[in-house]
Amino acid sequence: MQLKYIYQGLKRQFLPVILSVTLLGLASCNKWLDIQPKSDISASELFSSEAGFEEALNGVYIRLASTDLYGDELTTGLLDAMAQDYSFSTQLDPWSYLKTEKFDFKDAEFISRRDQIWSGLYNGIVNLNLILENLEDKQSLFTGNNFNLIKAEAIGLRGYLHFDLFRLFGSSIASGGAQGIPYVTTYSNKVTKTATPAEVMDAVEKDLMEAKALLKDIDPITEKGYVIDYPGSDSTTENANPALFMQLRRNRFNYYAVTATLARVYLYDQNKSAALTNALEVINSGKFPWTNQKDFLNSDPKQKDLLLYKELIFGWYAPWSVPQLRARFEQGTSSLFLSKSDADRLFETSGVGAEDLRYKKWLQVDINGNYELQKYTRNPDGDQQDPTSNLYPETLPAIRLSEMYYIAAECSYDQNPTEAMAYVDEVRAHRGIGAKLSTTGKPDFIQQLIKEARKEFLGEGQIFYMYKRLNQAIASHAGTQIAASPNVFVLPMPENEIEFGNR
Repeated sequence: MQLKYIYQGLKRQFLPVILSVTLLGLASCNKWLDIQPKSDISASELFSSEAGFEEALNGVYIRLASTDLYGDELTTGLLDAMAQDYSFSTQLDPWSYLKTEKFDFKDAEFISRRDQIWSGLYNGIVNLNLILENLEDKQSLFTGNNFNLIKAEAIGLRGYLHFDLFRLFGSSIASGGAQGIPYVTTYSNKVTKTATPAEVMDAVEKDLMEAKALLKDIDPITEKGYVIDYPGSDSTTENANPALFMQLRRNRFNYYAVTATLARVYLYDQNKSAALTNALEVINSGKFPWTNQKDFLNSDPKQKDLLLYKELIFGWYAPWSVPQLRARFEQGTSSLFLSKSDADRLFETSGVGAEDLRYKKWLQVDINGNYELQKYTRNPDGDQQDPTSNLYPETLPAIRLSEMYYIAAECSYDQNPTEAMAYVDEVRAHRGIGAKLSTTGKPDFIQQLIKEARKEFLGEGQIFYMYKRLNQAIASHAGTQIAASPNVFVLPMPENEIEFGNR
């Protein structure tokens, strides 16, 4: 598992774990993914043309959207189990998360998942560095702005992946802990020493700022005429560019994805001024429309938007995740479910939750009286057989518009509590909650903000990071809490990493 072994065998051939991935049999809405990576092509041949670089970058997206990473585990699985978002019993644990929920980091299932996440994310970083290394001195191969576009996406994704690794395996800035991670910026078989938390954050910010500068004037999503809507809508222009590689920018690390990630990163680094600036840039762009309630509430499964699709700033296109997501959430007692008491407490059904459309549409009572999460429910007659029978392609959220409002709220509170609460109320209003937020001071405001984020990010793998960033106790079952602690928030590195000096 050690990092230096991830590099072995890559000098002659691009990493097979990425390039052997195929989408045969999938009716792809993202046509840029229909260009199939070739498992036996040499790096020198692959990187001899613009199409080869595009293919290599596509391969990274495909790998990152696999079910052991963002295509399932890092979105709907391990992180939400640790955030206490699912209900378990000692008699019923079909997905083997019970020990993970209890933070038993010595459990074999946890170790297996943890190791796949560590190696999978660093695998993506390795291949991004390989792309960046081969880009040097090859600008003449590219047409238009594609050289800078590919460079920006690769550098930006490198920062994004390192940041998530740090949020998992490093100490939070708020805790003052000293645990960092290796920050890998070169394609080499040499061991990369572990950076300090401050060094990691500086490197993440540097990569993201470089990506943002490169994308600022060239990303099609920033153009006035780029309109986000459902794929079948007459108004959308997300597929209008004749170049496949430039279509559906929300499924790529686009300019606003970089900007939103910077808002996340600056907030994590406790630079609220910079976090607010970036969050407001996304909000004020007007690019990401709130979901119309008629689409959220539509009874026709072909026309229903349970994902709040248009609000996604960045998402992982992962049609191969559909079967596993159905198994996770639509299999009765074999599902990841919420008990009625936990769901009622989470959505505050005795108060504002009675109006909450998320509670009404995302949770469905099963035959045992528990709640199944419907956020990823698809028309069962659609997907691979007929992708037009769903309103939008299977995408797992990475960053959504509401998070920018929550960041703006948190960053505004000290100077203007009224404005801060207005940002939260904007999200609540679009979720059917008419009541205005009321708090008794900043500690209460933070608790109210966490409550709102828990509802919004259910099944998206983000709320655990929020608890960790704020060094706050995790709300658990039956009204109990799990105290904030490095023993809870800092995942242990794989044993081989410690053994081979990555400490």
